[in-house]
Amino acid sequence: MTLSKQFLSFSVIGAIGFAVDVAVLYLMRHLGLDLYSARVISFIAAASVTWLGNRVYTFKSQPGRNKNLTGEWATYLLAMTQGGLANYATYALLITYIPFFSRHIWLAVACGTGAGLLINFVLARRVLFKETR
Repeated sequence: MTLSKQFLSFSVIGAIGFAVDVAVLYLMRHLGLDLYSARVISFIAAASVTWLGNRVYTFKSQPGRNKNLTGEWATYLLAMTQGGLANYATYALLITYIPFFSRHIWLAVACGTGAGLLINFVLARRVLFKETR
């Protein structure tokens, strides 16, 4: 798969992850968690969904995939934490300092997702699912 097709696929799977992120965030809020703790849980859920989607589709032909699924999932979550930090920081700053975003938290999640997208794509492509030569 070409780089542009990989990025498009990564982005589409990221959009699915975004939907999971928002759904789990609202569920956790409904269950009584604060906006910050709920987001940690929703991020883990979204990252898990994107790991599976990227493993099965975006990087399916990459020979660097790990045969140990649990280890690969944990490595993916750890690596995605780099983009996740940019994601979470953007989200937290927006909901803390701009009241509009604390009323429309899904928009803060969307901004955070955009902030972490490129970081996570590079890490997924070059570290987790790298091509062996």
